[in-house]
Amino acid sequence: MDPAIIIPLVLFGSIFGIFYLFISSRNKERLALIEKGADASIFTRGTGKSPVSKVIILNLSLLLMGIGLGIFIATLIDHFTSLDSDTIYPATIFLMAGIGLFIGFKMTSAMDEK
Repeated sequence: MDPAIIIPLVLFGSIFGIFYLFISSRNKERLALIEKGADASIFTRGTGKSPVSKVIILNLSLLLMGIGLGIFIATLIDHFTSLDSDTIYPATIFLMAGIGLFIGFKMTSAMDEK
């Protein structure tokens, strides 16, 4: 079989397997807790936490802004210096994306404290 066909099949099979194991094990844990008479409120988020959708949107937007800012800074560094552009672009993109995620974590923590 052609490797160009095998690689996507293995990739999608792996992703499917991970999600299947996650969902089936979560279901088994919940059924076991229900059989033992545990309270069903443990399956929902606490009332003091921020909604999951707000946290995802906040972190995703800050990640994308960090990637965009990383590309912009890398372009400026590449244009005004004689450094190797093969290392500047990934380094600044990952650095700024990490900073964006860190800021998102701090903002989420601040939202949860309110």
